[in-house]
Amino acid sequence: MNEKMSILMFSGDYDKALAALILANTAMEINVDVNMFFAFWGLLLIRKPNDDPKDDKTISEKMFANMTPKGIEDLPLSKMNFAGIGKKMLVGMMEDSDTPTIEAFLKGALKKGVNMKACKLSCEVMGFREGDFLPEVEIITAEDYLKDALKSNIQLFI
Repeated sequence: MNEKMSILMFSGDYDKALAALILANTAMEINVDVNMFFAFWGLLLIRKPNDDPKDDKTISEKMFANMTPKGIEDLPLSKMNFAGIGKKMLVGMMEDSDTPTIEAFLKGALKKGVNMKACKLSCEVMGFREGDFLPEVEIITAEDYLKDALKSNIQLFI
């Protein structure tokens, strides 16, 4: 039986998402099973890029969808974002050091089999539906996440 890691992804910040995805990819490479549970702002990481709000959403949900980042590459930095200039600098530094993009880390995690779960209550509050997320994402309850996290060797809250 493999070791297990559970990551509760609450943040919607680029740098925190990058760290979580690096850890998830690395854990999978050393045969650690990884479950990521996305709640509230963390849901923005697993949102389909550039997806338009559906007609079945309320006006508030449509407005919220239009005001939040449209995909993982659009997330702001947690510190020193400076209207996007800080993030451009970080991305440029990543390119200079041949670091993969955050999207590449997300795709790598999915390809390696990281389990991606969205918090049902967070989805309801923020107006997200199953079709708003990447196809690999499953919506589960907090109880389901906690039952699984209790069996994990490593638990992270980001």
